Amino acid sequence: MDEIDESKQIVLQIGGALKKYRKEKNMTLDDLSELTGVSKLTLGNIERGDTNPTLAMIWKISKGISLPLLSLFQSEKPVSLYRAGEGLRFSNDEKNWVIEPVFKSNDIEMCRAYLQPNSSYYPEGHHVNTTEIATVMTGSIEIQVNGEMHTLNQYDTISFRADYPHAYTNHTNGETVLHISLKYGF
Repeated sequence: MDEIDESKQIVLQIGGALKKYRKEKNMTLDDLSELTGVSKLTLGNIERGDTNPTLAMIWKISKGISLPLLSLFQSEKPVSLYRAGEGLRFSNDEKNWVIEPVFKSNDIEMCRAYLQPNSSYYPEGHHVNTTEIATVMTGSIEIQVNGEMHTLNQYDTISFRADYPHAYTNHTNGETVLHISLKYGF
């Protein structure tokens, strides 16, 4: 499958998962819009696969409906293989932060994250009572959590409440690769 077909498939999968959730909860697009803060028009376009939502938009929807982010990308396959640099990838608007989903269960998600040299990433606020666990696989990084700065080197791990304000900064001239797990508390 080429990259265009794969991207369209992902967009359709997100839209289908969102529509399924809305129907299961007997919600209208207006109800969903009120819950997520995303316009009815945008939600309808996402459900139909007419638009490619940004990572920030997907986070906003996920948080609004209290579902783990990767629930919108759930695979029905009994075995899933996620190779680094292949498959589903999301980036922020600046393209300096890229994540690749790796694993999802009911309340745990894992992804690979790449932060480009000499850049920072400021995530959207996560679901309340979510724990974030980040391990540096290559490079080093500064992570600010609730105003406190932490420096991590290769194989160091940090755990913190992800609904606190936090940011990732790579002060090096090389890409930093992290494994990030989210444990949802709902």
